[in-house]
Amino acid sequence: MSDNAAFVPSLIGSSGETLREAFGKALTAAAAKYPSLVVLDADVAGGTGTHHFRRAHPDRFIQFGIAEQNMVAAAAGLALAGKLPVASTFAIFALRAVEQVRQSIAYPHLNVKLAASHPGLDAGPDGASAQALEDLAAFRAIPGMTVVSPADPIEMTKAVTAILDYNGPVYLRTGRSPARRIFDESYVFELGRGRIVRAGGDVTIVACGVEVARALDAADLLARDGIAARVVNMSTIKPIDEALLVACARETGAFVTAEDHNVIGGLGGAVAETLARTIPSPIEFIGVQDVFGESGEPDELAAKYGLAGPSIADAARRAMARKGRR
Repeated sequence: MSDNAAFVPSLIGSSGETLREAFGKALTAAAAKYPSLVVLDADVAGGTGTHHFRRAHPDRFIQFGIAEQNMVAAAAGLALAGKLPVASTFAIFALRAVEQVRQSIAYPHLNVKLAASHPGLDAGPDGASAQALEDLAAFRAIPGMTVVSPADPIEMTKAVTAILDYNGPVYLRTGRSPARRIFDESYVFELGRGRIVRAGGDVTIVACGVEVARALDAADLLARDGIAARVVNMSTIKPIDEALLVACARETGAFVTAEDHNVIGGLGGAVAETLARTIPSPIEFIGVQDVFGESGEPDELAAKYGLAGPSIADAARRAMARKGRR
């Protein structure tokens, strides 16, 4: 076992651009390309990044106040009228509108995008009541929904264009805290495709959102012990990249999933379901262990709840130890 006590993780909240600000800027830049684009807000534009769009295009920005269900229902109507609506709020408030997303958007397969900030423990000091740990599971379970959780500001910018080009309902997870830069401008984002961001043949770590940076931390820790961990950025949770997961199963034979979300129903569930019907493999799940969070800084909470690099590295060792067991 490596000496995890000596490991000092990089602070995701210490510097850099946030996913929510990257989202808002990308949305604003896309306005010229998509003349039918309109942005709907539930009185949180300052916290979701859509304040950039409001300032640049006030005539295409619709304020609904604290009425998320009405906002989502109106988005469906706007889509039927030929608009390209993007409805934005905090993830915990997006959960209020699950019924409207299901009945008014997903069932008729309308071209509406729902973008949600402040997910998971990344909501930090806002505390348990604001930390959406169930959103990936809720929206992944709705038929026809595409679910996306980008890892860094570059990927967020590329993902915004991709979801606007896609004709259908999308749930896009953004983020509250500054995100570590992982990609450069040459990065190409594709809906439904994962990306290997670090090569390795001993174990595969599949992560999304802010956990991709922490998975890379874990790979550094494992490398100290001579373990080559493959890190996969699975930014599209649904539809998941089955072909990539099958290749990883054949080439590494063991998995860890890492997400800032409940371990039930999110990325870990999607990966496990895929492996169960293709190449069953030992898998360990990093995420919040079916409990509520608390107030604190995101990196402090990640360490306490087992989402940081050392916890991911320990899970990788457990998964590797299970290789070949019957």
